[in-house]
Amino acid sequence: MSDAFSPPPSPGGEVSADQRQMALFSHLSSLSGLIIPLGNILGPLILWLVKKDTMPFVEDQAKEALNFNITLAIIGIVLTIITVVTFGIGAVLTVPLGILLGIAWLVLTIMAGLKANEGQYYRYPFALRLIK
Repeated sequence: MSDAFSPPPSPGGEVSADQRQMALFSHLSSLSGLIIPLGNILGPLILWLVKKDTMPFVEDQAKEALNFNITLAIIGIVLTIITVVTFGIGAVLTVPLGILLGIAWLVLTIMAGLKANEGQYYRYPFALRLIK
């Protein structure tokens, strides 16, 4: 029995250097969201769609990055709605939360990329598993 945070079993042996590198890219591609609107979702999505049938490790890590970035997008939308509904008064709470969320996103994305580059399955501490 495995929980949502446990990595899947290794797909048979050592993860190749190509798979480790592509898994690294699947996590770090979400940083494109700093430049391109929705880039944080599009980067991992494209890598997942392209590599899901040929590289099992990349498929897993790209899905993980995609789920994490979708989760953060949902949280960001909720924080924005709270700010708007409260006519800006909620910004006292939502702005600091947004800043903390942004810092956590950056740190966790880099950590995930480094772990993937080492060939280790990485699970983000808080992510809805929407893409299975």
